[in-house]
Amino acid sequence: MSDRESGDEQLMAQGSQEQELATKTLQIQSKRFYLDVKQNRRGRFIKIAEVGAGGKKSRLLLAMSTAAEFRDHLTDFSDHYASLGPPSQESVPEDGKLKSESMVKDNRRYYLDLKENQRGRFLRVSQIFPRSVNRSQIAIPAQGMIEFRDALTDLLEEFGTDDHAESQGELPEPKSMRVEHKMFYFDVGQNRRGTFMRISEVRTNFRTAITIPERSWGRFRDVLSSFVESSASKEVEGPGGGAESGPEQDLDLSPSN
Repeated sequence: MSDRESGDEQLMAQGSQEQELATKTLQIQSKRFYLDVKQNRRGRFIKIAEVGAGGKKSRLLLAMSTAAEFRDHLTDFSDHYASLGPPSQESVPEDGKLKSESMVKDNRRYYLDLKENQRGRFLRVSQIFPRSVNRSQIAIPAQGMIEFRDALTDLLEEFGTDDHAESQGELPEPKSMRVEHKMFYFDVGQNRRGTFMRISEVRTNFRTAITIPERSWGRFRDVLSSFVESSASKEVEGPGGGAESGPEQDLDLSPSN
């Protein structure tokens, strides 16, 4: 997601500006999931955010190689879920766990548990933070595991599974701009197809983004400039043809945190 976080995510972003390269949004039952590919000087990683019906957010951070391992586990869990019969309280283990796996990356540990309770079956994914007893976790409804895996696969196919992807050159720092109740983020990134700019619009409980390949930046600038010039000429002429200046609005255009 485009909001800037704290805690363990700061460890991933330490020492550099963080750039958002791509986003996928999934609506699974009453939950919304965001899968964000981000990049900083330490490499690339994926942030997974779950937003519940009441607006509560939970987040996980995965290195690209860990995300690939997680994708493979999703296939295994989906196959196991498909082999299960109808829910039955008599066949459910006391702890509710139907299948469990774990992943380890550096000093981060992840626990995957396919569970069942009165509301149904779901995959709980927990991340244990380094040097802390705290954990962050998301719960994916079992019916949505294949959709989740496919979205993750699309991102990995585009950006690869290398945690420390080599840069093709120094990229511009990300910038942000506030306009009334909206924030706009401008991030330059790279994937296997080349360099691109991602422009994200973020407001409360909503965001959208467009991606512009580097080869089209000049044309994009020219189109935008034509609208700016057209608007400026109308303000100068005014409704009666005389000189008139429209209302001014200050824009905060500065490097984003």
